[in-house]
Amino acid sequence: MNPSTELDSIQLNFSANDLLLLNLALALIMYGVALDLRFEDFKYLIQNPKGFFLGVFSQFLLLPFLTWCLVLIMQSPPSVALGMFLVAACPGGNVSNFLTSLAKGNTALSVSLTGFSSIISIITTPLNFALWAGFYAPTSNLLKEISLDYTDAFSTVALILGIPLILGIITHKYAHTFAEKASKILKPLSILIFAAFVVIAFTGNFELFTKYISLIFLWVLAHNFVALGSGFITGKLFKLPLADVKTITIETGIQNSGLGLVLIFTYFDGLGGMAIITAWWGIWHLISGMTIASLWKSKN
Repeated sequence: MNPSTELDSIQLNFSANDLLLLNLALALIMYGVALDLRFEDFKYLIQNPKGFFLGVFSQFLLLPFLTWCLVLIMQSPPSVALGMFLVAACPGGNVSNFLTSLAKGNTALSVSLTGFSSIISIITTPLNFALWAGFYAPTSNLLKEISLDYTDAFSTVALILGIPLILGIITHKYAHTFAEKASKILKPLSILIFAAFVVIAFTGNFELFTKYISLIFLWVLAHNFVALGSGFITGKLFKLPLADVKTITIETGIQNSGLGLVLIFTYFDGLGGMAIITAWWGIWHLISGMTIASLWKSKN
């Protein structure tokens, strides 16, 4: 059997305890992100609509569309394509604010976009995933076999993103001193937590990862390049300030693949191509994001 085709029939090992840990870790990460958010941050979006709307356009419309184009060009196996559609449908990753700050981008825009995208992803992640996966016949057929319950998917995203975000914003408002101290701890801790549950996924399925990594690496490399490029080109075409271009590039190229893993192990039983693509995304976007931020930090 062709190695790329085999991915559609394998499943990654991930226990119920591992999944519980993954859910708790992601909720903690989102709570840490929200500790920096204030209700006033959303006023920034109203006062600076151009960068905000272009950021939303790049992340929630352009990236899923370009992902669909990439899948058509590469003729990705169904499970791999599902993973790519899911990653593209997820909100911005938890480290995007840190990387934007490192790159000397517009941190206020980054924080506002992360908060807004995480909240609306309760609706947009399941809808975007279903929409674009439905436009590619192999993934459309696979979804019919799986019979995904989108109502449950909405509920899961709301629980692990929406509630921690709201609690974090409330904490910032009513316990400001605690929020500042906790944020300084949770920011670096969130990166370590995410790395930990990706390592858990790798450790329990090491042979599968080593067998398919050469294929997965190229798919993720191409997809992440498209994601970063879509943000950069959007900002440049609409003549945004360089700081805003940096921000939108990073916000579009750094996706919350942790959320993707939760959904995969909850509703897709660790489907091989989906899980491996998403787990490797979680590693690679940190590498690409750190590289871009390091190159950009000297350019104002």
